[in-house]
Amino acid sequence: MAVAVVAVVSGARAAVVSARGRGRGAVDRGTCSFHGKKLYGKIQIVDAQADVTVQEVGAFPDLKMKPVAAYADRCGLWQLVQAGADTKVQFVSAFPDVRIQRVAAFPGLP
Repeated sequence: MAVAVVAVVSGARAAVVSARGRGRGAVDRGTCSFHGKKLYGKIQIVDAQADVTVQEVGAFPDLKMKPVAAYADRCGLWQLVQAGADTKVQFVSAFPDVRIQRVAAFPGLP
């Protein structure tokens, strides 16, 4: 499948949008989701067919993520599971849907 990339420039900001309708950093701040997929709760890491592709970064994330053992009921709290996930994520090294930063405290939207 060919992917077309279009750069949209507005003032000093630029956003990259792909033909699949996904744009980097398009996190819905009201629901803490990306195109309807929750960015908290039970998360399964997969190698293919992910709901969301993510890249782990050291600075300027779209989401600050904290892995937890239970009660992942707030934005940025991820309970990593093998099955029964709310959202499936794939870690990539380039062109992610969402950039995340792993934190020990204060998860959520920056």
